Amino acid sequence: MVKLANTETAAQKKATRAAYGATLAELAAEGVPVVAVDADLTGSTTTKKLADAGYAGRLFNCGIAEQNMIDVAAGLSLAGNIAFTGSFAVFGTGRAYDQIRNTVCYSNLNVKIAPTHAGISVGPDGGSHQMLEDVSLMRGLPGMRVLVPADYAAARAALRFAAATPGPVYVRMGRAAVPCVYDDEAELEIGRAYVLREGSDVTIVANGVEIREALAAADALAEEGISAEVIDAFSVKPLDGATILESVAKTRCVVTAEEHSVIGGLGSAVCELLAGAGPVCVECVAVRDRFGKSGEFEELLGYFNIDATAIVEAVKKVRERAGLC
Repeated sequence: MVKLANTETAAQKKATRAAYGATLAELAAEGVPVVAVDADLTGSTTTKKLADAGYAGRLFNCGIAEQNMIDVAAGLSLAGNIAFTGSFAVFGTGRAYDQIRNTVCYSNLNVKIAPTHAGISVGPDGGSHQMLEDVSLMRGLPGMRVLVPADYAAARAALRFAAATPGPVYVRMGRAAVPCVYDDEAELEIGRAYVLREGSDVTIVANGVEIREALAAADALAEEGISAEVIDAFSVKPLDGATILESVAKTRCVVTAEEHSVIGGLGSAVCELLAGAGPVCVECVAVRDRFGKSGEFEELLGYFNIDATAIVEAVKKVRERAGLC
């Protein structure tokens, strides 16, 4: 099991986006040829920290022109740079999808798509800005790796692995401050999933902000005598099938949880994996084929039925279907 945050650290809250500019500045100081290309959101995405650290020549602000942002990043990558792009997820993947597909992925360029403000954690900005389809869009692209970090430490690790991994990588970050899950020095890898809590009665596979909800659900289930194994599918693509299948061999039932549409995201990836694994009951906790809604983040978790309570209910439902209750 990977090293988790201690009780004192776990009580602290940081947004995953806060790791972005700080990590780029660290990499630049280490001599890594990183550059950041942003679409007029350097403060919100925190890429401004790269310039603040003395690397202003490595930050390129393209204005509100996301397609151009991707193409500029592509050109910089061809000049030997490791190019990171920054925008809100709804613009950085949706508005620029054609350029990501045909310029970056088709040519396997060393460009990292790392937007912030993904999912419903954008809160009051509402459905127009709450991107719930980005994982689906990105994981469908040949050659694209997809990482969804749960906290600041995981986001830092994701950005570092993205910089060290040739070719396209997608790193999904959020706006809201979330509890720390991992120790600051935890090492996470592309293609790995991490067992955060061992259990024998049900497997909960989650990522991103849903990790905290999954762990809270596991605590609630334990009070009812149900032992839940919680797995962080930090890497959605490639997915760590071996770790998930090993858990499912014990529990024979699975609940997935994600801050994303139920279509095409983590739940879909896990179901694709389990399709060849024999009879396994699955429930997916996710946003049900709809756009987001303006509201506070904590309120929206309950509104869209993707909070800890929803995970507990899904566990009971899947265990009943599996004949384990």
